[in-house]
Amino acid sequence: MSGQHQTAPYYFVPAPSRHPVSCSVGLLVVLGSAAAWVNGQPWAPWTALAGLLWVLWVLRSWFGDSIAESEGGLYGKRIDASYRWGMSWFIFSEVMFFAAFFGALFYARTLAMPWLGDLDNKLLWPDFSAVWPNAGPAGVVDAFETMGPWPIPTLNTALLLTSGVTLTISHHALRANHRARAIFWLFATVALGFTFLGFQAYEYHHAYTELNLKLTSGVYGSTFFLLTGFHGFHVMLGAIMLTVMMVRMMKGHFTPEHHFGFEGAAWYWHFVDVVWLGLYVVVYWL
Repeated sequence: MSGQHQTAPYYFVPAPSRHPVSCSVGLLVVLGSAAAWVNGQPWAPWTALAGLLWVLWVLRSWFGDSIAESEGGLYGKRIDASYRWGMSWFIFSEVMFFAAFFGALFYARTLAMPWLGDLDNKLLWPDFSAVWPNAGPAGVVDAFETMGPWPIPTLNTALLLTSGVTLTISHHALRANHRARAIFWLFATVALGFTFLGFQAYEYHHAYTELNLKLTSGVYGSTFFLLTGFHGFHVMLGAIMLTVMMVRMMKGHFTPEHHFGFEGAAWYWHFVDVVWLGLYVVVYWL
């Protein structure tokens, strides 16, 4: 949302929309196709792609309607508060999402691993050593090497920390009504984000081809790829959000006083930064 207007209604109630139902249908197609895909159905990848494209189209139209309403002067202070609360709860849900994966990693390392190595299980697996990382006691996982913190993860940490600084500079420039400077630093933030994704893609290629580290590499491989993969997905979403904000900024949608669309994307990006710091320490160092 770019701004509030003196002529805005006390509380804007949008007209009935087809977007929620359309998006739900697309998500149903994506999830159903994904379930069929893992069960070997040959048609499933194509229907999953079609459903995903449909969802993206619906979201583009949905957000486009919101932008048009905002620029049309229909949003006031109460809508601004609704957006802020909505974004806050959304980020809280994302915190809980990552907390579940960090919790799974904690359980595997701190609780399950010592249990597998205690005296009760020595009769089953006499040669098993309960040391993390581990391929498990049954010997069914191919040997693999772990991913260390240097150089790619450390470089990516520097990239994300720098992107947080450039985004803050862009925000302050926008509040000072220095639009060209704000656009420049926002572009720098987006570039750093996509560079991060490029390094992560290289890291994954290195893991699969040279370290034999895969999603199937026991609990270490599954937790590593789930945590880093979902974080990378969130970086991609954040970079797309900031790209949209940059285009809107170029079109003059934001004012120094009212620019919550930009602020909401910035909140999300800083959240992604903080999650990476925890992930960098817990996954790569400990």
